[in-house]
Amino acid sequence: MAEEVPLRKAVDTAWSVYRATHRDVDAADGRRCLLERHLHRKWDSRESDAEELTCLGLAYLERLPEDEC
Repeated sequence: MAEEVPLRKAVDTAWSVYRATHRDVDAADGRRCLLERHLHRKWDSRESDAEELTCLGLAYLERLPEDEC
């Protein structure tokens, strides 16, 4: 579990930044779950650091259609 700390940090950071720039998004929005799954797949395919995963997560969230969730 300790080996997934960068993954958890990346998800939390990307989600916080996304919500700060999209004030209409609720904390319980389904996009967070999609973000977690997306970054977990990235983490599984190659161990990235938290900063790289955060950037990948933000780019992913920006590409999601608003009606995705």
